[in-house]
Amino acid sequence: MNSLKVKAMVFFMSVIGIMSCQEKAEMIKFSDHDLVFDSIPKVWDEGIPLGNAFIGALIWQKEDKLRMSLDQVDLWDMRPMENIQSEKFSFKWVYDKVLEDDYKAVQDAFDVPYDNNPAPSKIPGAALEFDLAKMGKVKDIGLHLDNAVCQVQWENGANMQTFVHANKNVGWFVVSGADASFVPELVPPVYEKPADKDDGPVTGLSLSRLGYQQGAVTKTGNKLVYNQKGWGDFYYQAAVKWKQEGNRMIGVWALTSSMDEGNASDIVDEALASQLDKSKATHVRWWKDYWSRSSINIPDPLLEKQYYNEMYKFGSATRYNSYPISLQAVWTADNGKLPPWKGDYHHDLNTQLSYWLTYTGNQLSAGMGYLNTLWDQRSVHKQYTQDFYGTSGLNVPGVTTLTGEPMGGWIQYAFSPTVSAWLGHHFYLHWKYSMDENFLRERAYPYLKDVATHLEEISIVKKGVRTLPLSSSPEIYDNSVNAWFKDITNYDLACMSFAFRAAAEMASELGLEEEAEHWQELREELPAYDLDDTGALTFAKGHPYNVSHRHFSNVMAIHPFANIDWSDGEDAQKIIKATIEKLEKVGPDYWTGYSYSWFGNIRARAFDGEGAARYLRDFANSFCLKNTFHVNGDQSKSGKSKFLYRPFTLEGNFAFASGIQEMLIQSHTGIIKIFPAIPKNWDNISFTDLRTYGAFLVSAEKENGQLNSVKVKSEKGGLLKLDNPFKTKDILIKDSKSYKWEGNVLVIETQPEEMIVIELSSNS
Repeated sequence: MNSLKVKAMVFFMSVIGIMSCQEKAEMIKFSDHDLVFDSIPKVWDEGIPLGNAFIGALIWQKEDKLRMSLDQVDLWDMRPMENIQSEKFSFKWVYDKVLEDDYKAVQDAFDVPYDNNPAPSKIPGAALEFDLAKMGKVKDIGLHLDNAVCQVQWENGANMQTFVHANKNVGWFVVSGADASFVPELVPPVYEKPADKDDGPVTGLSLSRLGYQQGAVTKTGNKLVYNQKGWGDFYYQAAVKWKQEGNRMIGVWALTSSMDEGNASDIVDEALASQLDKSKATHVRWWKDYWSRSSINIPDPLLEKQYYNEMYKFGSATRYNSYPISLQAVWTADNGKLPPWKGDYHHDLNTQLSYWLTYTGNQLSAGMGYLNTLWDQRSVHKQYTQDFYGTSGLNVPGVTTLTGEPMGGWIQYAFSPTVSAWLGHHFYLHWKYSMDENFLRERAYPYLKDVATHLEEISIVKKGVRTLPLSSSPEIYDNSVNAWFKDITNYDLACMSFAFRAAAEMASELGLEEEAEHWQELREELPAYDLDDTGALTFAKGHPYNVSHRHFSNVMAIHPFANIDWSDGEDAQKIIKATIEKLEKVGPDYWTGYSYSWFGNIRARAFDGEGAARYLRDFANSFCLKNTFHVNGDQSKSGKSKFLYRPFTLEGNFAFASGIQEMLIQSHTGIIKIFPAIPKNWDNISFTDLRTYGAFLVSAEKENGQLNSVKVKSEKGGLLKLDNPFKTKDILIKDSKSYKWEGNVLVIETQPEEMIVIELSSNS
């Protein structure tokens, strides 16, 4: 039987299982992709993750209690960062200090406050705890990816199932066969107790630094409500309520803040008065629809399981109308501290990598939370651009609060002049993968036009060459004055080159030829990329890639922008090969997990399937905890990195999934390539409805090394260009669809919603 059909049947059976859990709890069988353990995780960052982009939970064990760490996306302390509104908040002031070699003044103004002040910052919510003293030994605990339900089973027959509803901001738990003492306690974060250790923003500052007066928990019958006052006028509320139905205890929890409507106390009242089975059914249907959008089947169990876990976390962390994915999304640290890097929005890599998978993965709606927020925050970002740079147009702070305000930090990157170009790349990608003309006209081009306008105004022209007065390359030379380059870096150059190219392409598509010509002229004024004596990309002129570093900022022209692409010919291929060889030669001493994920993408772009798979395996084996959370440092201690720490962030997880997609299909040149970068021994492999440039949904299956057919659904119509995936041109297209060959490229004119089926001829 077709492997994808088997997976669909497994999904259907798991849904039937959970839907049939009425008076008697029934075991739901776990799939190969599910997270299954023989004991409850003992630390918060190894907990079972549940979420819906607005609220989230981690299921783990703290001492002798089963603990559910509760979180909400808009729990933020929004006090303003020092010096953001002072006369020092100026690119010119920074420029002058760099020229004066007085960089300590810059560090004191923007870095010290970020490191020392506890806020602005994401803050934790609360927790539910259940006493395990009389429950006996756990048989297993697992997460069913298909329907996003966590299940705990005890050897005495007791069973607990819990889920965060997919599209309602409420969490449910159902307990059967448990001791009467197994009821929830609502446990608030401890805001007033002094911390034992306060290491800094990476490992987390103490919650006591926020200066909050501890909130109170009140109990009324089977209902607990916790109210917490934050900074200024901010407050939030957590609530839990439960009831007994036969041998089952059914409970609900909610979190709300002063930034949203309603309150948690009312929400749990209303939810518990409704029917659990109906709520569960709508939850399961949402996830069924989510998983139906695309699928893969690869003959590497480790990579396949990691891929599906990444897609699960993505479905748990973003929605069309949500805030973007922050460093930890809805899984804020539950260790008495603020989250690593304050749980903020890092736009010098983290948010960008987190959304690479949305396009090929055919999850465009989920990716819109990112783009909608950036669009809605344009006025904030334009004001920042005017205040700091003195330019019109639009740039975005590299480190921001929930609502888009700058937070400071290492300002070479937190205030980099080209941040918005990389963000604009996602507007461009959404257009290319959706072919949504309204989005192009009303969102994508206006955004990129503002980005290009800022870049035109901030840049200068020397002897006919356009450059920047100061340049940087995240995060080379960390936070020293040396991190400001006098010559433009390959990172900034790649960002500017992409922005002007994209603006020109979009303007031309909209018939705005004068604007297109203007942006193209600006692009042609940019210098060539700087190369070392081996032909590899450097950081900048006079600064070869000679130090191991986590951020491949100098390689941006290759990936993700494809300003230098294999398809460009021999010269481009030499640069790509030399750059990859240099990255490997210098080595991974100071790479983090996301470096391995990113390098997997880069290797795939060079059509190196063996290399891509190897680095993605290294990511999964060495840089993830048992719940698949990416924790930056090498947890295997096998020499993959000298970073051995474990601050949890998500971008490496989602970049991993993108790497798998790049191995299976590529279309960034406008020509679709099927299985472009897979290991030679991957003979049985398939995927369904992966999305490409041009709004095509492609399915393909290879059995015993032979690709027999390809299916393409054309959403918007237009010219389909497919690099011949067969070993012959002797093919058949169902319904006698006309086609032609351009070299080895199959060209078909398609109609909207048309399905094209291409098969080998019976003569082949």
